Amino acid sequence: MNTCLYTICLLVLLVTVSVRCDDDAPTLEEEMDESIPFSKKPYQAPILTGDVYLYESFQSDERFKKRWIVSEAKKDGADADIAKYDGEWTVEGTKKLINRGDYGLVMKSRAKHSAISTKLDEPFVFDTKPFIVQYEVQFQNFQECGGAYIKLLSASKNLSLEELHDKTPYTIMFGPDKCGEDKKLHFIFRHQNPITNEFEEKHAKKPDGDISKFFDDKTHLYKLAIYPDNTFMIHVDEQLVNSGSLLEDFQPPVNPPEEIDDPNDKKPDDWDDREKIDDPDAQKPDDWDEDEPMEIPDPDAVKPDLWLDDEPQYIPDPTATKADDWDTEMDGEWEPPLIDNPKCKVSGCGEWKAPTIHNPKFKGKWIAPKIENPNYQGVWKPKKIKNPNYFNDEHPFTMTSIAAVGFELWSISPDICFDNILITSEDALAQKAAAETWLIKSQHENSFTAGSFLGQFATAAEEKPWLWVLYGIFLTVPFAIIGYFCFPKKRDEAAERKRTDTPSPDDPQSSRDERRSENESREEQPSQPASGGTDTASSEGVSEVSAETPTEPAEDEKKEEEADKEKSQETKASPRRRRKTPKA
Repeated sequence: MNTCLYTICLLVLLVTVSVRCDDDAPTLEEEMDESIPFSKKPYQAPILTGDVYLYESFQSDERFKKRWIVSEAKKDGADADIAKYDGEWTVEGTKKLINRGDYGLVMKSRAKHSAISTKLDEPFVFDTKPFIVQYEVQFQNFQECGGAYIKLLSASKNLSLEELHDKTPYTIMFGPDKCGEDKKLHFIFRHQNPITNEFEEKHAKKPDGDISKFFDDKTHLYKLAIYPDNTFMIHVDEQLVNSGSLLEDFQPPVNPPEEIDDPNDKKPDDWDDREKIDDPDAQKPDDWDEDEPMEIPDPDAVKPDLWLDDEPQYIPDPTATKADDWDTEMDGEWEPPLIDNPKCKVSGCGEWKAPTIHNPKFKGKWIAPKIENPNYQGVWKPKKIKNPNYFNDEHPFTMTSIAAVGFELWSISPDICFDNILITSEDALAQKAAAETWLIKSQHENSFTAGSFLGQFATAAEEKPWLWVLYGIFLTVPFAIIGYFCFPKKRDEAAERKRTDTPSPDDPQSSRDERRSENESREEQPSQPASGGTDTASSEGVSEVSAETPTEPAEDEKKEEEADKEKSQETKASPRRRRKTPKA
């Protein structure tokens, strides 16, 4: 019992320490400012100095209205009522941080074409510096179908932000896209053919891991970095999800093949590409009858004696009645529904037909066996010629310069928030911006969602499902320990006595020894003289007890002793002890 109590106390102590640690740990709000709740602490956008081409935190409504331009274009090839880009854009706080003063660009409209853009502080030229674009996305109402990708618009004299639409030339398109269960993370760049000067979209390979977790209602940070050595890296929430080479990991490839199939080459009419042919020497056997059916009536079948040839298989239901609202003119003449004829249940009725069996003479259509074609020439392929459009671009990193950034989207889900858009060539600046914006925001959202010590465990298990196994073990083991010490398994006392040969309480040997001990103690007890008062009463009480307890003769005692020995031997030999009723 003491072990059980100690175990329970230890478990209570561990739980108390865990809860206290969770309570005592400083929250994100306390770390920032103990006197101001996090959700009400005024937000301050980071100050980024260095090679920054654009940083937009949407903290100034005046700046937003001055810099950002909402498109008034119409989508080509769409009906007039849905072709116009009439989606609404606002700058406001998100639902989870609405009182903090941290604002973002929110696409408010549902199922409408929406487009907005702004020019960079200066165009980005792909030369010897890396290109980095980073921005935040939050699907406040989750995402059913639609995109949240960003377009880096190509520098051009004809670029008009007021007319931004789906055909506006861009250099890079990057970001999440989802419709139903189809989830994508786009990275597309438009590569110019140096011979034809035509542009072609190049699509990056799919991410290595699962990206479905990035389509919840939390804020996620998307980052694309392209380097002068033609490599790229994609991070989401500072986790690497895709990387590779511009030359090797895109479809279609940047560089076309050196040789192509000759479009004018035709397969010769006498080209034999049959690998096997029918054996010309094979002949159909004389007894091969192709007209024999696969199944025939069973010649041994006999019509049952009780078969009713004249009875129909179905009869009108005699219990059916015409509905009260039945209209003969509208519904036609009423007829009761048909049911199975009960007379046919015995053996059958109607025209009797013998059941069919497999025809032993059936062989089917005769087909000649196949042999190797001696004239086989292989699979024909057109001959190769040099690709007239071949080129070898060893530096696809040198893309078309970028002059503006914009969103040209359509989405079923409204209230998609974009924030902290950064274009730079310095990775350190991107990390600084992430640490001072997204990281703090993400920590608050996680604490807002989890809310407790146990909630943080559940959040961790969402990213690593195998943690649920450890949680199960952690919760099961303490209860197993308590059960083991507090509720031990009851032992079979009879089996234990048999194993150790210990006498049971009603064992004859034990009863005999007890009686002998009592007799000896009475014989050794000296007689006390009567001295009056209490002593006299005691002597009288003893005498009365002695008088009431008769002593058995020695002969009877010997007989009983022998009988007890026999019964004791029988009890030890028996698999189950027999209970002896003691004599009065």
